[in-house]
Amino acid sequence: MPRWWTRIPAWLRSRDPELAATRRAARTALVMPALFALCTQVFHSSAMATFAAFGSFSMLLLVEFTGPTVQRLRAHVGLAVAWLLLIFLGTLAARESWVAVTATVVVGFVVLFSGVVSSVLAGASTALLLAFVLPVTTPAPLSQLPERLAGAGLASAAALLAVSLLWPRPTADPLSAPAARVCRAAAAQLRTDASHLAAGADAPGVRRCRETADETAVAAADLRTAFDGTPYRPTGLSAGSRALVPLVDELTWLSTIVADSAPPSGGHPVCDPRALVVRRAAASVLERTADLLDEPRGSPDALRVGTARLRAAIGRMERSATALLPVHLPGPSTEPGVRAFLETLDMSFRAQELGFATLQVADNVDLAAAAERRSWPERLLGLEPGGPGRPLAAARERAVAHLRPNSVWLHNSLRGAVGLGIAVTLAVLTGVQHSFWVLLGTLSVLRSNALSTGQNAIRALGGTIAGSVIGAGLLQLIGRHGTALWFLLPVAVLIAGIAPAAVSFAAGQAAFTITLVILFNIGQHPDWHIVLLRVQDIGIGCAVSVLVGLFFWPRGAAAAVDRALAEAYTGSARYLAGAVEYAVGRCGVRPTAADAPLEEGREAAAAARRLDDAFRSFLAERGAKPVSLADLTTLVTGIVGLRLAADAVLGLWQRASELHTGTDRAEARLVLLSAAGRVAGWYRDLAVSLAGRSAVRDPLPPDPAAEASLVDSVRRDLRDANGRASDTAVRVIWTVDHINTASRLQPSLAAAARPGETG
Repeated sequence: MPRWWTRIPAWLRSRDPELAATRRAARTALVMPALFALCTQVFHSSAMATFAAFGSFSMLLLVEFTGPTVQRLRAHVGLAVAWLLLIFLGTLAARESWVAVTATVVVGFVVLFSGVVSSVLAGASTALLLAFVLPVTTPAPLSQLPERLAGAGLASAAALLAVSLLWPRPTADPLSAPAARVCRAAAAQLRTDASHLAAGADAPGVRRCRETADETAVAAADLRTAFDGTPYRPTGLSAGSRALVPLVDELTWLSTIVADSAPPSGGHPVCDPRALVVRRAAASVLERTADLLDEPRGSPDALRVGTARLRAAIGRMERSATALLPVHLPGPSTEPGVRAFLETLDMSFRAQELGFATLQVADNVDLAAAAERRSWPERLLGLEPGGPGRPLAAARERAVAHLRPNSVWLHNSLRGAVGLGIAVTLAVLTGVQHSFWVLLGTLSVLRSNALSTGQNAIRALGGTIAGSVIGAGLLQLIGRHGTALWFLLPVAVLIAGIAPAAVSFAAGQAAFTITLVILFNIGQHPDWHIVLLRVQDIGIGCAVSVLVGLFFWPRGAAAAVDRALAEAYTGSARYLAGAVEYAVGRCGVRPTAADAPLEEGREAAAAARRLDDAFRSFLAERGAKPVSLADLTTLVTGIVGLRLAADAVLGLWQRASELHTGTDRAEARLVLLSAAGRVAGWYRDLAVSLAGRSAVRDPLPPDPAAEASLVDSVRRDLRDANGRASDTAVRVIWTVDHINTASRLQPSLAAAARPGETG
């Protein structure tokens, strides 16, 4: 074989690493020509042939669902039903021009905006829009509707068979493997740190702790890269998907906690045996969690036994921590003495923080695995461990979260809907022969900002012209031998599917143009004039996209990211303050049954999702970035630490059992409120700075007076009848520690928020 031929597979894998585009293109090259031949040569229906060809092209080339086989088949069935419904609506709307324009705007917005609910819908948005664009731009009598539906039905049936029989996609979840590696690396680090702390300080032990810490950091970075590397947030409505997506933030937070709790390079902290037990129990749970991530259908018994032991170990440590505080000794009068008093609980606090984060990770993985273990009928009916109403509730929550003026997803949906509406209007007014090409041109180049749209428009026109020239040349060479087009069609479809991923967007446009030239000349005398119409229609569509991009949020995600950051920090600061207020209510003279700040938590999570979508759009935009990507990533991940610190405070006080009520506790409550107010206020000011309305404040300095007041209140107001520190005293100190954890993020965030001070 020629040397160049043997190099093709290696070249393909270098451009298409998992051969995802090649797999889709190969299926489509087999199915689409076969259906087109069946409808034209056997059924003799051009309408059926058109909808079968574009239906198979859409369902096999434009989408590829992930997950287990049953889940993928369910998604394809849903796509098939949606195609039939949209063809019906498009055929009805096409009868009146104003109805066609109005319906296109409405359907376009609904389809594009529904992607915020699930990555399945987001990935299928182009395929769904094609199902409506094709009939609405080709008016026909209602008598032709059955043929159109039959063609789409054939395409749907063929797609179901193809995805399950022709080169099936691997079922591995893209997040499971890197998440399992983080769990194992963190478990190894916890065991190494615990052994080092138990054995005493030695240079080899410190070196090994650093090595395992580096391995955990690398694994966490790989997970974050895999998560951020998709154009859409990989969220589905299934219980498994809902559980795995928060897992990324939780593991990022866990890796940070593990790094912060590593033994110091100098000196040796006082060993707390109960804290070491918690560390080892957390390591065991993380190992069982990794096993369940690798084998989701495996038994969860080992994980559940491990989490029960971890909860018991945390409970014993929390009770024993009351004996560690030296409240029976004279009070410290110097700042170092105050710090030494508070640091008595430092090791147990780190262990409690690690245990809480580990339990969150384990519970989410257990839920995801329970969803994977459902029977086939349960999967088919959509019955989930979280209850039948959970998917609808999740969908409603996600949609409402993005119905905000500053939502990038809302901007993109409105921009796309208006662009399609204008394209339909121009197609009707100009009377172009193949008006759906105008809408295809609009869709293919419309991006989140005007610059990206303009660049894509140039590439689309260049690719279309190149494809038209090649297509015209082919038609001239073929002449009257039209049968040759049947042999060229599969090759053209294959290249059209591979070219965008392996070569470029312009190459994909050229190959797609050649495919359409061949498709519309099969069965008739080849006519190269059709290529001129293709260039004209694509030019109109590109012009519409550029126009819409210039008038609707032309700056794109770059402008929206700052606003989303400001909103996310404001919401997370409010959530932290609410969690501390809940703690204050629980540790008063008469503990109140105050409601937990669950609504603030939901709002903070919704703001974080909007930020994630804006950040992904920013990463996807072409051209030079107006801000440092490293600084922006630091600011985005800072939201995770702030929000999950609030989660930890809330969880700490929600499981409080003993609430001693014999003393006033007023000073302790004031210390908590003051500390939370300072930190939350700094983050609110950071939000104002990110919105461009003020300079960035310096990080907060330590507050020795507040620490001294906290120690005094612990010694005076938070002791039980036996003179020992109460459980509430321990929780108060740990709450301040959680607040300080959020405060330690400030130096890196302040540096990242100041342009020019960092890379």
